[in-house]
Amino acid sequence: MGPALATFNPCRLPLFQLSAKQLDAHARIRTPATRTPSASAPLADRMASPRILFLRRILYAAAAFCACLPAPVSAIRKDIGLAEPIMCRRTVQGRHLTSDDNGYVCSALSVDPWSRCCPRTGARFSCQGCNHDLQCCNSYEYCVSCCLDPSRTNEGDVQKLKVAKPVTAGTYTDIFDFCMGRCRHSSASVHENAYVSDFHHCFMMQQNSSGSTESNCGSRDCGSRLAGINVLLGRQGESCNSVCGAKRQSCVPSKLSELNKCEILQKYMRCKSGCFPSLGPDQPAEVVDEAPRNLNPGACLYMQMDERLTCDGSHQHTRRLCPCA
Repeated sequence: MGPALATFNPCRLPLFQLSAKQLDAHARIRTPATRTPSASAPLADRMASPRILFLRRILYAAAAFCACLPAPVSAIRKDIGLAEPIMCRRTVQGRHLTSDDNGYVCSALSVDPWSRCCPRTGARFSCQGCNHDLQCCNSYEYCVSCCLDPSRTNEGDVQKLKVAKPVTAGTYTDIFDFCMGRCRHSSASVHENAYVSDFHHCFMMQQNSSGSTESNCGSRDCGSRLAGINVLLGRQGESCNSVCGAKRQSCVPSKLSELNKCEILQKYMRCKSGCFPSLGPDQPAEVVDEAPRNLNPGACLYMQMDERLTCDGSHQHTRRLCPCA
């Protein structure tokens, strides 16, 4: 073998750059059994056609290319896994609509059969047909969707609430369980054998509270905090300034927060349609029986934010509870 062939390595050059002579020489190195026909070889080998020679060179090139490839390595990759399928939980109360735990409402016929999720084409956390002040809706599915909005319901507060009043009752596992349970009809939404309002699917945090998940005022505590305060029930459409002024007294704004609780409202008012959180300058108050049905007649309302309570607020369809001195 000459020095030129000894230093030649076809694996360092692309296959298309090798000349026919180099390929033929490399093939003779890799396959020593193959050699050029000699004079004593049969006449058929010495008189091979150009086509046979061309095919032979193709085979030599293939053999040289395979010699350049690294040895096969067999291994099992353990870092490859299938993504877990996304599965939704849904409400099953309605005949035509359903709401999933992502906050979408859709027709029961349009639910994805594999994931059981609603199509994400509509509005998320939709409050269609809901009264934002009362936090009540006229549809169960939209009540659940609206309730799932993180800006309306805090999941940390929800997980502290009990499912029922008994001490042994458990708590809600997540916000979807809470919304499904709260949006069903409650005793506060029914009067005798009829709903008190079209908005009878409500998702307020808790009726015996004042803007928080737990009542922070026991009856004795509130009694001591209201010492020297004359609690008066105003007439329809009156502000607390007018109510207290009629008794030659003044409204005490700092004591409005003490009255802004369901347990206090229910002590002085009937609250026959329940007690609900709301937003309005006339609260705490009770909606009069003659009010339009969409205002939930007979319901007691407390303000969700104590800092917005005021003595001069009023509403034509409510009666205020006022602290006078």
